[in-house]
Amino acid sequence: MLIHTGRSYVVVVPSSAAVDLRPPDTVMKLARLGSFHQTRLSFMRVLLRRLVREHWTFERVRFDITEPGVGVAVYEARGPERTYSLVVFAHDLAADQRSDRVIAQAWDSTFTLVDGVTDNETIERLAANVPLQEAGRVSAGELTLSRANRSVRLFEHVVDRLAAGEQPDPVKLAEVGYLMRTTAVYGSGKFGLADRERIAGRPELAGPFQAEMLTVFLVRAFSLDLVEHLAQLRSPATAVTMEPSLRRTLGVGNATGLGMAPFVINHPSLFSNWIVAKETALARVRALSEAEPPAQARFLELLERARLNAASWRSVHELQVEKVATLVADLDSLAAAAPEIITGPEPWDRLVRWAEDSLGLEGQEQLVSLVLEPYGELVDDLATAMGSDEGAVFDIDGFMSTGDLTALVADVYGWALGIDWTDLDETARAWYVSEDKLEPRMGERHVEAIEPYESPLAPGRDAARLYTDLLAWDGEPILAAFLLAHPEHRFVTRRVQQSTAFPYAEIRENTISADVLPIDMLRCKLSYFGATHFDPRSDRWVRIIMFRHAPFPHELDGLPEDTVDDWCYPPLAAERKR
Repeated sequence: MLIHTGRSYVVVVPSSAAVDLRPPDTVMKLARLGSFHQTRLSFMRVLLRRLVREHWTFERVRFDITEPGVGVAVYEARGPERTYSLVVFAHDLAADQRSDRVIAQAWDSTFTLVDGVTDNETIERLAANVPLQEAGRVSAGELTLSRANRSVRLFEHVVDRLAAGEQPDPVKLAEVGYLMRTTAVYGSGKFGLADRERIAGRPELAGPFQAEMLTVFLVRAFSLDLVEHLAQLRSPATAVTMEPSLRRTLGVGNATGLGMAPFVINHPSLFSNWIVAKETALARVRALSEAEPPAQARFLELLERARLNAASWRSVHELQVEKVATLVADLDSLAAAAPEIITGPEPWDRLVRWAEDSLGLEGQEQLVSLVLEPYGELVDDLATAMGSDEGAVFDIDGFMSTGDLTALVADVYGWALGIDWTDLDETARAWYVSEDKLEPRMGERHVEAIEPYESPLAPGRDAARLYTDLLAWDGEPILAAFLLAHPEHRFVTRRVQQSTAFPYAEIRENTISADVLPIDMLRCKLSYFGATHFDPRSDRWVRIIMFRHAPFPHELDGLPEDTVDDWCYPPLAAERKR
């Protein structure tokens, strides 16, 4: 049960003590958000649990692809009420045309998730548009639009080995982790796709980004099918398929840049619900008075697998290399301390408190993920509360007094009121939308002529400006009158009012300072997707892996729900041998 006390939230679990949620001033800092890991509530895991629970079936209904990998494939996902079809267009792309940049104009494969079953007429229409991506147009009958490139390091190696009747090198598979890397998975009305409102009422798509996660899940299946198919075409007499245990080690890569970062600012109620769900799950577990032996054993097993995962985490970015090294050390310390702590009273609360004093942010947030793992029956229901009807909370309450709004700004944005906004370093950056690709970008405000095009992605600065004008206001003490005189404050006023119902809506740091790291926002959002192995290539874009170690569509039939969810950490050596 979640109880709002006026200034904070408290979770009460039957037969347990009440535990406060970690306060927004602790959680909503960029360095901590940029240390988040996937959890049971991550959208990939929510999707796979549903697919198994509802007995979804999958079929590759078309695979007309010729050497060197050109043609069309169609995969159908059939649920209790509806069918969705991934339509794939495979292309022959020269190696020098492969790029992670959103400005690319050609890709090895392009995809769309169709709402229903396809026919030849539909595929002909899609063939004229999907390979063009942003330059083409799709319809409300399509839910997502995506593209991917082959891994230069791995794709041909796997095809060559399989064609020769050999398995690919496990070391190379581990180093790369994917055969294809996507550079975008669009949805929610972009380029003519179905608007969110069209599908939000469907149980299987009601949660955040479920159509996008289903797309990536099927893209992964295609990438493995493609290398096996090309190997067979290359050498029919000797070709073999990949061993299931090696197949599982490959996910889908993704390269994500600044286009994703503003999402967590632009959707405050939705973002708050994500954070509240995770923090509520943590508080529920911390409220337990004891840990039963099976829960202890499960936690310690996954801790060892998390250590294995951290040891295999590779990055070329100096900051991430340092963070991974710290995480490895943190998990060593956790492994030494946890067995004794979790056998005592209030084990998980004591362990989290110990971590706050003993571990860095990476280790603390990895622990948050780990303590949820043994308690699916206690926390998984929270996934149903992670969406948001943003239209329902859009209206501004014009009857609020200006005094109440002033107090609310001081309470929620006190951190911003202490910043000297005349300091050029505090306003060094500006967010804007590029003209060529209509994608968010960040530039140097005091160097480039971009301020007239600035996007409203600095709520801290805007709240400070609002506060100054509220203090100076000598008109009628009602918000409607104030906003008539100061319509420039309507945007941030809405955010301030929403904070009463959505306490985790705001990042409590300056998002336009000289030292802001957009990759922290990217990491946070991608952790809710369920991504792993974050590898920043600058402070503005990052590579990740999705669905690594997960079962494939054809493996879901008959899997227990708890088994399908046991894939986010690499298996231990004994498990790999089974």
